[in-house]
Amino acid sequence: MSELQREVSELEKKSASAARLFDIRRIIGGLFTLYGVIVTVAGIMASDADLKKAQGININLWTGLGMLALGVFFLTWLKLRPLAPPAPDNPDH
Repeated sequence: MSELQREVSELEKKSASAARLFDIRRIIGGLFTLYGVIVTVAGIMASDADLKKAQGININLWTGLGMLALGVFFLTWLKLRPLAPPAPDNPDH
């Protein structure tokens, strides 16, 4: 294998790795999970005055749990169906 082909092969591997790292599902799932934890904790720590403002519904708790579920869904989707690396173009054929 020539030096140029080896360098191109290494760049393709790095590119595929970067594409997997910045997959939108990882970003969305991570952010929803993080914010879900924060909002869920705020819902667990809600005072009676906070519940009275929301007409007895612990909206932070329910919203946080929903965000956690969505974040876990995205991260599970990423794990079960990873991004396939692009097929290499063969100019020789």
